[in-house]
Amino acid sequence: MITAQKGTKDIYGEEINKWHFVENAMRKIFEKANYQELRTPIFEATELFARGVGDSTDIVNKEMYTFEQKGRSLTLRPENTAGVVRAYIEHGMHRLSPPVKFYYTGPMFRYERPQAGRQRQFHQLGVEVFGIDAPSADAEVIATAITFLNEIGLKDLELEINSLGCEKCRSNFREKLKAAILPRLDKFCDDCKMRYEKNPLRMLDCKNLECQSYLAEESIQNVIKSEFICTECQEHFEKLKSYLDELNIKYNVNKLLVRGLDYYNRTVFEIKSNSLGSQNAVCGGGRYDSLVETLGGIKTPAVGWAMGMERLMALISDFKVSRLDAYIISQSTKETLKLAQILRQKGYKTEFDMQGKNFSKGFEKALKSGAKYAIILGEDEISQNKITIKNLDTKEQQTITLEELFNKIE
Repeated sequence: MITAQKGTKDIYGEEINKWHFVENAMRKIFEKANYQELRTPIFEATELFARGVGDSTDIVNKEMYTFEQKGRSLTLRPENTAGVVRAYIEHGMHRLSPPVKFYYTGPMFRYERPQAGRQRQFHQLGVEVFGIDAPSADAEVIATAITFLNEIGLKDLELEINSLGCEKCRSNFREKLKAAILPRLDKFCDDCKMRYEKNPLRMLDCKNLECQSYLAEESIQNVIKSEFICTECQEHFEKLKSYLDELNIKYNVNKLLVRGLDYYNRTVFEIKSNSLGSQNAVCGGGRYDSLVETLGGIKTPAVGWAMGMERLMALISDFKVSRLDAYIISQSTKETLKLAQILRQKGYKTEFDMQGKNFSKGFEKALKSGAKYAIILGEDEISQNKITIKNLDTKEQQTITLEELFNKIE
């Protein structure tokens, strides 16, 4: 028997209804905030991710699904910000009046160890805003994320924020951090040794417990906790905090928060859930003002975030599937098909006994379906142009005309 590949799964039955619930909430919230949906290809040129995501990241070094086709290196998208930026540049969207705002959803691919809420084929939803360097854009994308999470009923959430500063003020910090780490560098994991050379800030994101213990040493903590960002970046961060205060969005400043991608600058943030154990990040994002230029466009400020759909599903517990409105029971397939079509066109969720062998089995199926009403079309009902409707909750039953039926089904 051929089965689904490790790190992938089929989504069906009651679970797919939960996905529809989340996706519908996503469209409702994002479109109210004037975000437009953007759908990008599932595979892109490998160079897009190498340049955009960063060659010091685990994603590019270890996790990408890359293949060659007629001499071209292609990669299944491991994340979607780079693809959205590529589309922004390719279609000349810099000519649009800012802000240019998109949302997206779809499958992503990373070769990593499957665990709770994380698959090799996983799904993300996210937003990206282009053209605004003011912290009002940072505040809006964070507020949009919080609004969406509230809409789907998630609680027990924490927002962490930090500022990585700009390239100019971050350069001095990197050198101080490298100097503080150097005496202990040989003790760090191999990944951190590579990050030390390419992007030492990424060492702060290491999940290795031994590396975390070395980072907790006083000499390194003194550098991490120092106010290294320049006056302009500090003002940007303070304004963001004031906007979050105005929106009554609680937050914690976490100096160790750097995010796992190389393109971030200034604002970075994560929304965490206390219901997911150690892998508790639900949403992550930040500002990436140099990425459009890095990928060949004109310099354009940008900010956004992404959420893992599988983690959202793990958090949604109080979810009710909408009930079937009506289940039709009849031995006349022709009349059943006609009535089902009428009810569905009127907006009622309807199913019927396709075999139509006998009424007793039809009633069993109606009860198992969870329908609110059973509609019976026997010979008498058909000859009188009427139907018998039975409330499967109260057991109340009566024979009525088709016109009266629509006033009965709530």
